[in-house]
Amino acid sequence: MDTQNLRIGFIGGGALAEAVISGIRGTFIASKDIYVSEPRKDRCAELISRYRVNADTSIDSFIGSVNLLFLAVKPKDAATALGEIKRKLTLNTTIMSVVAGLKISVIESFLPNNPIIRVMPNVAVRVGEVMAAYAMNNRVLEADRALAQSLWSSVGRAVEIDEKLMDAVTGLSGSGPAYAFLAIDALADGGVAAGLPRNVAIELAAQTLLGAAKMVLETGEHPDALRDKVTSPAGTTIEGVRVLEHSGFRSALIEAVIAATDKSKNLS
Repeated sequence: MDTQNLRIGFIGGGALAEAVISGIRGTFIASKDIYVSEPRKDRCAELISRYRVNADTSIDSFIGSVNLLFLAVKPKDAATALGEIKRKLTLNTTIMSVVAGLKISVIESFLPNNPIIRVMPNVAVRVGEVMAAYAMNNRVLEADRALAQSLWSSVGRAVEIDEKLMDAVTGLSGSGPAYAFLAIDALADGGVAAGLPRNVAIELAAQTLLGAAKMVLETGEHPDALRDKVTSPAGTTIEGVRVLEHSGFRSALIEAVIAATDKSKNLS
């Protein structure tokens, strides 16, 4: 797909759509080439004022002219939205769905001839640090694949996976920010217990996790190897690690990912 002539439409103007729009406008695509269909008039006005995009309560003003269409509605509204667009969409329009649990095969039952990309992003798209995984049907061309990678990389990172792994992605990176927030809160509580002011403890904890994550991504070293570098013999860090291991820290995270994955499978 030619990004020079790219026009992106959004069905749904909620929080996730806004986060994506905020990340891609001005860098990946101009605001004038972004169109949003949102049933709430006040929300349309808000998006227009905030991002200078085109927003309307109807899809008719743009549905035939966009070449990438985001499906960004609640899962319960997906069938209605797909039913509304199936007779109005051109075959050249690529569908990019960010609807949780909505399988490609379900979208294909409404739109059997369109390229479809299913994406599982996480909440960090709000700050330009998304971790997104995407899967595609067999109508997606190489140019569309490159577009998906480029678009999501512009607001963080993206990996292509087989759709059957999407539940595991949900359990790990989809739910993962919540695990990280818990860790930050717990570390900050530890800092407060050790005498630090609350605001300082939260900043120390959050930046520590951010820095550690960046080291893993940028060095390419295994987390265990990096941990060894800061774990001196008979030092403070090994004492803390010993307590975490005794408390089942690693096992708890593993089980959390597995439980969230199983829940995602049930919801799907």
